[in-house]
Order: sequence, then structure tokens, then C-alpha cells
Amino acid sequence: MIANYGYRDGSGTYLISVDTDKCDGCGKCVEACPYAVLEVVSNPYDPIEGGMIVVVTEAQRKKIKYTCMPCKPASGKRELPCVLSCPTQAISHSW
Repeated sequence: MIANYGYRDGSGTYLISVDTDKCDGCGKCVEACPYAVLEVVSNPYDPIEGGMIVVVTEAQRKKIKYTCMPCKPASGKRELPCVLSCPTQAISHSW
């Protein structure tokens, strides 16, 4: 399952997506994020199997556009530190 965190508005779509089937909750993306956007939690999408996954913190979900902006260069799209640090390629972003 793909869990999308963020929002859409008139200026675009600003989502961090986590593939919950790929995420193993290692936390490397949490360490790589300079703005504390991510956290490791007990998997809310699979309570039977359990395990840990990464989610965007509740406080950051409606301001991803602004919080993640310093990681994205003005010259164009590049991978964010959280995406680059994920060994299972479970994280992506929409911009």
C-alpha cells in the first residue's frame, strides 16, 4: 500500500509517499531528514503483522511544501535526502 502524506492545493501537489510493503522501519530516512519530517511508528496499516514503518509526523503533514523546500534546489527536481537514504526505495515525493 502507498501511504501519501501532504496535500494538494491550487499551486500543486505536495506529497511524500511511503510504500508500506517496502518500508522496513529502519529509520535511515529519519536520520537523513534535516527538518524532522519523518518518524518511525508501529505499522498502523497492518496491525496483525505489526512491525515498524516510517510516516510523516502529524505536525508536518500540512506544510510539507515549505518544510521540504530547502532540500529541493530551485534549478529542478532532485532526490531528497530521505529518498536517497532509503535502502528499500520505499519513499518518493511528488515534486
